[in-house]
Amino acid sequence: MRIDLHTHSTASDGTDTPAELVRNAAAAGLDVVALTDHDTVGGYAEAKRALPAGLTLVTGAELSCRLTAAPGSGASGNAGAFAGDPAGVSLHMLAYLFDPAEPELARERELVRDDRVPRARAMVDKLRELGVPITWEQVARIAGDGAVGRPHVATALVELGVVDSVSDAFTPQWLANGGRAYVEKHELDPFEAIRLVKAAGGVTVFAHPLALKRGQCVPESAIAELAAAGLDGIEVDHMDHAEATRARLRGLAAELGLLITGSSDYHGSRKTCRLGEYTTDPEIYGEIVRRATGAFPVPGTGG
Repeated sequence: MRIDLHTHSTASDGTDTPAELVRNAAAAGLDVVALTDHDTVGGYAEAKRALPAGLTLVTGAELSCRLTAAPGSGASGNAGAFAGDPAGVSLHMLAYLFDPAEPELARERELVRDDRVPRARAMVDKLRELGVPITWEQVARIAGDGAVGRPHVATALVELGVVDSVSDAFTPQWLANGGRAYVEKHELDPFEAIRLVKAAGGVTVFAHPLALKRGQCVPESAIAELAAAGLDGIEVDHMDHAEATRARLRGLAAELGLLITGSSDYHGSRKTCRLGEYTTDPEIYGEIVRRATGAFPVPGTGG
């Protein structure tokens, strides 16, 4: 089995519609694909309707979180702060097979989504102050019906010739965490995210935890605290993790009793990664399904 547990559609910041995504996943030879758009399950119904025979769909979301306390200073209580970043560190939490209608988690996802437009407008304003001829209308056109985010602003920078690629926009010079045009947004406390997902019957996996190219990462001691709070796994095999980083994370997962996943983090043409570029072991996938009680994978019938 070939299993990719981290993909995005036009419901957030991917370029494939949900229907195109599942068709492309089947064409890429995948057996299982998880749709994990940012803070939304808005693309799931379309993906389910278009699901080809032989492909299983997993409902999910990538939740925007921020850890605002250093481990050892009461991270779960948000006491203290990280050196060099008093606002804390952003991280992403993959949530799988939760009940999408569970009201408390749905309310938190809505709060994050509602903050996306004013945040993106503020980034446009900062870029214009830096001399970039970007407009809100350009970013809104790129985002379409999706939940607007930094990748849409980054795509505008590519269109304007300011940077060569979307990844080149995620630097301190532009949109990286703490960068010149970075603007904070409403984010969940990761301990609260774990609690909410579990209450909704889901399973949590820390996405690309040591992707240093994206900005400051949480220390390993914080991952240990998250594991103690009920975190199920960490995403190890990811395009933003070097081989040495993957080996380090495998050792940490073994030490903490965490599941290990691998995923493409596919965004269509917005990033260079391919569907199925990294995959999850079938036994790990089976354990994720076994732990979940909020929803179940949907096998495609082609009908």
